[in-house]
Amino acid sequence: MAQAIVPAPAAGRQRAAGAVVTDLVRFSPAFTVGAVLLLITLAFTLLSVLSPYDPTDRHVVPADLAPSLAHPLGTTSLGQDLFWIMTFAVRNSLIVAGLAVVIGRSIAVVLGSFLGYTGGTVDRALSSVTDSFIVIPRLPLLILIAAILKGTLSLPALALLIGLLDWAWPSKRYRAQVLTLREETFTQTAAFSGMRPLTVILREHVPFLVPFILADAITGFLYAIGMEITLSILGLTDLAVPTLGTTIYWANYYQALLSGKLWWLIAPVAASILMVVGFYQLSTSLSQYLDPRTRARALARRAAT
Repeated sequence: MAQAIVPAPAAGRQRAAGAVVTDLVRFSPAFTVGAVLLLITLAFTLLSVLSPYDPTDRHVVPADLAPSLAHPLGTTSLGQDLFWIMTFAVRNSLIVAGLAVVIGRSIAVVLGSFLGYTGGTVDRALSSVTDSFIVIPRLPLLILIAAILKGTLSLPALALLIGLLDWAWPSKRYRAQVLTLREETFTQTAAFSGMRPLTVILREHVPFLVPFILADAITGFLYAIGMEITLSILGLTDLAVPTLGTTIYWANYYQALLSGKLWWLIAPVAASILMVVGFYQLSTSLSQYLDPRTRARALARRAAT
């Protein structure tokens, strides 16, 4: 859970993001590992623009070929080059996760900040609604909705669905942080100067929340990617569009494990693991950086050396 924010002077609040990244690289090897893995993943997805095949084309290469120089990751029973399919699959899974994170975290930041700053009856009423969303089991609900929409659940619709079900917990965290900031002198000064509540939130509070939003967004990426893979493996998304989940679905459909076409399963599973490890390392390093005690110990060790 994120630590309470300790307000800093105005100059500290305007600290450049580049300085934060520099600190993370210097004091957290986990951040460097995660960043390198995700940069490799991003570079891999960019190769999709160079693909000689359309991602929906089938039977364009010989089927069921093992990895070779001509086909680095082998080919599928659908007659597709797995290397190029994976560039589209990773890209589409990241797009789904990115859209879901933007939707879910935008709702969370706006709602959590508003409730934390206003308080009162509105806060209690909407917090009850938020608590109701928290106790709803999201995975069964996602499966139910996806099953109802089976065959029509496009990537943007899938991202919207995941995002709309992933805002409650983050909003509670942002509300707690803004509750703390509301009592600080700079907030009261801004309010007494006639600044509107929305302006106070955007100008005075959001800069404090940015590091927490980044850490929370990484967690959101992990959740969204997991949901996409789960729903696709169950055949509840648009199976014509390559994603990590649909690639695994088609490998299972053609019994890749039983027929010895292991490369068809290894590629999406390995890509999923690398992405999860990369995001996890970033999330861990950011969580440690946001903990003042952990950061102080790291700074002390560096100073001693």
